[in-house]
Amino acid sequence: MPSFDVVSEVNMQEVDNAVNQARKEVEGRYDFKGSKAEIVWDKKEITLQAEDEYKIGAMLSILQSKVHKRGIDIKSLKVDDANPVGGNMLKQKITLAQGIDKEISKDIIKAIKDSKLKVQAQIADEKIRVTSKSIDDLQATISLLRGQDYKVPLQFNNMRS
Repeated sequence: MPSFDVVSEVNMQEVDNAVNQARKEVEGRYDFKGSKAEIVWDKKEITLQAEDEYKIGAMLSILQSKVHKRGIDIKSLKVDDANPVGGNMLKQKITLAQGIDKEISKDIIKAIKDSKLKVQAQIADEKIRVTSKSIDDLQATISLLRGQDYKVPLQFNNMRS
């Protein structure tokens, strides 16, 4: 029976490339000369550190533009508020959204069921498997989900016929 998976994944290699590009731009910018501003990437979260709100905001803007240019949806970045860490420094954490949480999964399944398409959807860990006898119904489901706005970016993979 034809099926596909609805997932929310981030290509970590592209994130690594975007962070490296953002670091290089911050190092080369005139308004960051002599400052202690830095971008730290530990494969789970990105941490921005700088002396003031302006520099944190500028670094976040640079990072978001680099991430977007690498083809990663900005919705996958969860940005926390900037917090003081001592020594007149501010720190801002950015986590990457991987997987679809239960609340959003329920909303997606409800939208699929309300559409009256002849498909079955079930939650499997942090993804949703959608099956149907008709590939046309699966494609209609994909276009339905693309037309709606969820808090996470959605990708559709493992299309099997």
